[in-house]
Amino acid sequence: MNSDSETPRLHHPPRLVNFPFNPTRLPFFYGTVVMVCGTLGVLASAPGQTVGVSVFTDFLIQAHQLSRSWISFAYLAGTIASAMLITRAGRWYDRFGGRWVSAISAGMLAVVLTGMSYSAVIAESVASILPAAYRDHASFAVLTLGFFAMRFFGQGMLTLSSRNMVLEWFEQRRGMALAFIGISVAFGFSVTPPIFEWLIQRGGWSWAWQMIAVVVAVYALLAFCFGRSRPEDHGLLPDGPFAKKDRKTHAETLSGRQFTLSEARRTYSFWVFTFSVVMSGLVLTAFSFHVVSIFADGGMSRSQAVAIFVPAACVSVVVEFVGSWLSDFVKLKYLAMVQLVGIVMLSLSLSFLSPGPAVVFVVLGMGLMQGMFGIISGVTWPRFYGRTHLGAISGFSTSIVVAGTAVGPYLFSVSHDRFGSYQAATLLCAVVALLLLAASPRADRPQ
Repeated sequence: MNSDSETPRLHHPPRLVNFPFNPTRLPFFYGTVVMVCGTLGVLASAPGQTVGVSVFTDFLIQAHQLSRSWISFAYLAGTIASAMLITRAGRWYDRFGGRWVSAISAGMLAVVLTGMSYSAVIAESVASILPAAYRDHASFAVLTLGFFAMRFFGQGMLTLSSRNMVLEWFEQRRGMALAFIGISVAFGFSVTPPIFEWLIQRGGWSWAWQMIAVVVAVYALLAFCFGRSRPEDHGLLPDGPFAKKDRKTHAETLSGRQFTLSEARRTYSFWVFTFSVVMSGLVLTAFSFHVVSIFADGGMSRSQAVAIFVPAACVSVVVEFVGSWLSDFVKLKYLAMVQLVGIVMLSLSLSFLSPGPAVVFVVLGMGLMQGMFGIISGVTWPRFYGRTHLGAISGFSTSIVVAGTAVGPYLFSVSHDRFGSYQAATLLCAVVALLLLAASPRADRPQ
């Protein structure tokens, strides 16, 4: 059997598929419930995203008595390791469906967060059976393993399965569904750091992670009860009452063909869109990780650096709403071009950052880039390659994106350490984005 011929999805017994209730008996299209459930799943992944992990960084440095460089390297190693397994997670999605993968991923993330709350105790216990010289190595190993699990179950499996579960229930109205997810997540992730900080100040970093784990565990139960993998499992069609009555089943791609992962990887468009999303994730993560230092180099304060995310989020919400609506009508390559223009704008404005107009371009570039991120990473794969192997294809792309988010902060650090500024890294990102922009006019939907 070809290694790229994904395992067929398991057909669970009807009672299990419809437990605890049958969605066909409800007087409304159940895709709306799945859309809310999937959105909550992406929000529940926040503890495993950089936006959630970064709040705990200083406390981990103090608890484990490791330098910031070692903590960052543990985060890099854990993220790269998780990226290597996300393609396999995509195949699990194709086999078991979004409901099961989402629920199990959330449950595992809750377990990992609880374990991370005791990471200092675990590291100390491991160090007690090792020579004294290996105490730091024990902490590094524990944190690397913890970061790997947080990134794999949070940023990787939970995000992928929750978003794909929604995409299964919508085709013609997929842009609307993604707009709902994108706007909700934009606002949700923007309040994540202050909420996590409030929990830490209230009961300490360990207690905060334990409380967050409880919330994620509650979502795991909700995903099992209200999540549903595919409308066809219940005799329904994507889009429900809005579906075209004369369309062929699974005929979303131009030819009606359902691409396997190996076939998708042989297409030109797959790599253009994947690397466009990679560059967006790389620049955004690197900028977020080093934002205070970047603004300090530009002669601005910490408060000015942190405040940049609020106006950028507002621009992002508007861009995502308009872009999601347009994605139902225009070619995706044009939206990818907008994303790449945002990357170029942000990278160049960071290269020559100073108080004044450059800050405005930072906000605009970041808003364009963030606003298009969810659209390009969500709509592209089912529209270009079909839904039969959606998990494997999106999982492989996500694995590369996750690796990019790990490399970004390290790339910026090396630039600053070697050249005394971030300019070398930001200019390099701008050049790569320009090359992708030149390549994007040929990135059409495969035949």
